Amino acid sequence: MSIEQSIELSRPIVYKVNQAITAKQFIELLAKTTLGTRRPIDQFDTIEAMLKHANLLITAWQGDHLVGVARSVTDFAFCCYLSDLAVDESVQASGIGKTLICMTKQALQPKCSLILLSAPQAVDYYPKIGFTQHNSAWVLTNVDDLK
Repeated sequence: MSIEQSIELSRPIVYKVNQAITAKQFIELLAKTTLGTRRPIDQFDTIEAMLKHANLLITAWQGDHLVGVARSVTDFAFCCYLSDLAVDESVQASGIGKTLICMTKQALQPKCSLILLSAPQAVDYYPKIGFTQHNSAWVLTNVDDLK
């Protein structure tokens, strides 16, 4: 690590609400997390569309480096789907993920539910911070699977 990188990583975390990020920045962050293997980081157009159509984006920055993202689709009143929670592995376990979730919840009306699908590696994380498990989530990715 260079001296410049070391100085950059010692800077405090700054959080931003609905600060636009590029697909390249998002891809680079996802590649530094376990989400990288479960997101289409090799499909630039898809990543751009994911960012364009999200309507709540909370980001965490350390200097000029994007180190965390909470990307959501919501109506702000009834439900909010937190579709991506990604924190650079080099700064995980420092409270960034929890702060991103808290800021997402604060952007919503008080009774709005925050909903997410957990990555396998994070299944034990969410109950520790106050989420309750719901055992009847369903996923359909191909319309031809409808019977």
